[in-house]
Amino acid sequence: MLATLIPFFDRDMKVSAYSLFSQKENYLLNPELQGLAVLDGAGRIDGLEIIKNIGIDTLSPDSKVFLPIGPINVFSDIESQTEDMKDRLVLLFDKAIANRDDYKKRLAQLKENGYQLAMMKLPISEFENYKEILDTMDYIILDCKRVDVMTAKIYFAHRYPNIEVCVGNIENQEMFDKIKDDESFCMFEGNFFRIPVTKGQTKIEPLKVNYLELMKIVNDDDYELTQAADIIGRDTALVLSLLEMVNKTAVNSEVKSIRHAAAILGQKELKKWINTVITKELCADRPNEITRESLLRAKFAECLAPAFGLAQKAQELFLLGLFSVLDIILNVPLKEALGRVNVAKEISDALIDHKGDLAEVYDFMLYYENADWQEVGRQLVMKNIGTNTIFGAYTEAVKWYKEMFF
Repeated sequence: MLATLIPFFDRDMKVSAYSLFSQKENYLLNPELQGLAVLDGAGRIDGLEIIKNIGIDTLSPDSKVFLPIGPINVFSDIESQTEDMKDRLVLLFDKAIANRDDYKKRLAQLKENGYQLAMMKLPISEFENYKEILDTMDYIILDCKRVDVMTAKIYFAHRYPNIEVCVGNIENQEMFDKIKDDESFCMFEGNFFRIPVTKGQTKIEPLKVNYLELMKIVNDDDYELTQAADIIGRDTALVLSLLEMVNKTAVNSEVKSIRHAAAILGQKELKKWINTVITKELCADRPNEITRESLLRAKFAECLAPAFGLAQKAQELFLLGLFSVLDIILNVPLKEALGRVNVAKEISDALIDHKGDLAEVYDFMLYYENADWQEVGRQLVMKNIGTNTIFGAYTEAVKWYKEMFF
């Protein structure tokens, strides 16, 4: 099983929904299954366990989840599998749902049972043929690389005024800025929100300066615990978070001072805690998806370390994932951002130049989170890694995220 969640944003860059992308098998290892792909998940909805593992309440508040439903499992007992999260789900279909009476009847039944419905990947040439099916839809997702969305919005406003139009596959900020204020569109998806900063300088607020100073200290090979503890003491929120962390890890330990609390954790755990918590704080004025992505990448990379033969580099991979969006967090070029936190050269080489052993894990994560299953499958074949190993690592990461912050 391979599965990931891809965010949809509103015009203010708040996450409004996620789309679940999953694949049951590595088709490069089992090519004969490709012809049977429509039978995947005939009795259950593949990937649904990811939502249950992470907990739908840990996703952005009030956000929806677009849940792909195939031409076979549309007739399964969707209701019993999703009853506890029905109000947050949008059942997502594509042209595999044929324009036939049995599908129309089932879609109408799902609507009557309180589900919202969405359509994606429907060719323009099929819009008229699918009129009865589109009449049941609440959302249509248009790929802006394949459809002229400015023309399509006029068509949908006229023919299907009750459908909300979402724009997908937006590659850059310029495209997003061009369409975001158009009231015809409700949600937006694409890589535009994580486009690296390449120029410009942004003044960093005093509190962030303290955070960066602290990160720079703990990322030295042999830093002083007392020096880190003294900087933590400047920020009440960090002190409270540190004490909470110590109480979780050291039962019946009476903390006498901030320096004492730091000593209880020790260098290794204090470093990991500081980098994790401060990254979360630095993300406070950025789209909340950046926080989630940074933290999930950190744990996912750490969990992938054994599979890639890099178990001894698990801590470095954790920091690699954590700092992979530091340019967006600080709004400066990545090389400068990494320099501000004194990151190790092998991490910097992987993030900036995609060089070194760590870069293999980093590149793999990028393919995975973008649901590029063909490239993910190719790498798994080359490295003789099973899909269950990767799914287990991703599941562990989302569980950690849930337990750590919710």
